[in-house]
Amino acid sequence: MVKYILKKIGYMIVTLWVILTITFFLVSVIPGDPMQADTKVLPEAVVENLKARWGLDKPIGERYVIYLKNLLHGELGESYKTPGLTANQIIKDRFPASARLGIQAVVLGLVLGLLLGILAAFHRGTWIDFITIFIAIVGVSIPSFVFAALLQKYGGGDYFPIVGWVSPGMKIPDIFRYTALPTLAASIGGLATYSRFMRSSVLDVLSSDYILLAKAKGLSNWKIITRHVLRNSITPIISIVAPQVAGIVTGSFVIERIFSIPGLGRYYVDSVNGRDYPMVLATTIFFSFIFILSIVVMDILYAIVDPRVRKGIIEGK
Repeated sequence: MVKYILKKIGYMIVTLWVILTITFFLVSVIPGDPMQADTKVLPEAVVENLKARWGLDKPIGERYVIYLKNLLHGELGESYKTPGLTANQIIKDRFPASARLGIQAVVLGLVLGLLLGILAAFHRGTWIDFITIFIAIVGVSIPSFVFAALLQKYGGGDYFPIVGWVSPGMKIPDIFRYTALPTLAASIGGLATYSRFMRSSVLDVLSSDYILLAKAKGLSNWKIITRHVLRNSITPIISIVAPQVAGIVTGSFVIERIFSIPGLGRYYVDSVNGRDYPMVLATTIFFSFIFILSIVVMDILYAIVDPRVRKGIIEGK
């Protein structure tokens, strides 16, 4: 098992290096430079000094090597648009908002999705099943930004603000008010996915022989769910939970923009528009790390939960 985990970590490092390399060279070959707009107002000498400070006067290969060396020391670079502000500080300041939104959305979508999926499977063909299918279709069909706009129009008001985010010192009721709408908007896609997959997985398990045996013994639905259905039906869900977690935590760009949330996703979009290359590189690496790490954790959890996968790993040694 240790060898399996180390191999996964090795793959993660190589993948991050490939993403970093591709992103670095793609950003570097974009026509123009990050100070293109500033050259119209700044003296030529100032522009040349800034280029020398940030290493833009060096060949691209040399800049790549310097960036790798700095990255190994934990330095992600300094902002071109806000000199003195480092990417490390921006990530530290802005990621907590994105993480709060993502975690709340994942928890809400996962709990409600699994619950709806189980209820729909046990009440197949009833109104509960039809409502679950309808929610799944709506959640998959309607983009999150459309759903967010609808929530702002019909759900926002005096109690649920349509813009803004939590601030230090806020009480729990106020935190709920400011995070309810964006959390719901970010969770609708995951809720639809989890409920659909959980319904199919539970139906497959319910048709198994050991479930029929449990029913023949007279076990209640609650005991069948807790003892047999959950563990066997939850395994396929693990394969979609991890990417969903990473995708929501790192990919709520539009939600953060719509609700004016000071998160890292919103800053990432601003950095791309402003050609702030160090910030683009830093946030890309950070997002990629979270996404790939979630995949690695998913593989490890899959091996722990599913004895067949664990047996295959052991035999593969």
